[in-house]
Amino acid sequence: MPVALIGAMKHDLGIKRVCTAYGLTETCGTVSMCRPEDSDETVANTSGRAIPGVEVRIVGEAGNDLLPGQPGEVWVRGYNVMPGYFEDEAATAEAFADGGWLKTGDIAIADEAGNLTITDRMKDMFIVGGFNAYPAEVERLLLLHPSIAQAAVIGIDDERLGEVGAAFVVLRAPATPAELLAWAKEQMANYKVPRVVWIESELPRNASGKVLKQELRALARERLRR
Repeated sequence: MPVALIGAMKHDLGIKRVCTAYGLTETCGTVSMCRPEDSDETVANTSGRAIPGVEVRIVGEAGNDLLPGQPGEVWVRGYNVMPGYFEDEAATAEAFADGGWLKTGDIAIADEAGNLTITDRMKDMFIVGGFNAYPAEVERLLLLHPSIAQAAVIGIDDERLGEVGAAFVVLRAPATPAELLAWAKEQMANYKVPRVVWIESELPRNASGKVLKQELRALARERLRR
């Protein structure tokens, strides 16, 4: 969130403390959280650091620990981590690494203090000509356009590059797909630029408000076949 928004929450609404946190169902809730003494910049740009009794690692594709600032998968170990998926030994075995580390499937970077910035889900990442493209990053860039109110990005098959991005957007002001693509080419690296933009009246969401990427992938396949 914008740093200014945190200041406004404190000043205009009288909220004494604002914090951000990160967690998942498999950890019974919280993994990391900002602390009361953290700056507004830390609260706005990270999900804090591991809570007491919980360990966090940022791990590369080879299973190695990564340095601060390098994106990798979040691994978690602690009292709050589930013992496994109910009656699903195969899924449980896939979810855990040696030593009781839960592989969350979330991609993040950590700063020198251990504060996490969650960037995307591994299953949503797509590879464009050898470059890792993170949908959440592209979505954040698209939302800088004054006409875009909502954005969701997925990877679609491409004969030359393997995969490329496709964007579904909801507008707040008139704009054409061609205009949005031209703007995107000026704002981001070429491999991040969506190759197609579809304008929607709304995005499919579940009960908690998350965009249903699987439905968007099915919709993209149907449109591309046509």
